[in-house]
Amino acid sequence: MSSGPEQQQHGLKIDDTTRKLKKSEIDFMRLIEQQNLQRVQKLQRQRRNSKITALALGGTVLGIYLYSMYSVKQERFLDDFEEPLKVEVPDKQ
Repeated sequence: MSSGPEQQQHGLKIDDTTRKLKKSEIDFMRLIEQQNLQRVQKLQRQRRNSKITALALGGTVLGIYLYSMYSVKQERFLDDFEEPLKVEVPDKQ
């Protein structure tokens, strides 16, 4: 199956000979890795800030909800309300 330094695998020719990378290629790879690291750090910072904002908004909404339930529970104006007695009207015959 092997035909010298090149092998045929899945219809593609693969060169087994290795070559040294040039200094400019290595520098370019380092630059790309550095840019990718900065991009990942920016995305992580955005994700963290979004989570903090979501927690703050959720806490605010929950606090308003709980406060309104607590304040409605304290209202007593309907407890003191007495229904008026019905007056019976005698039948006129």
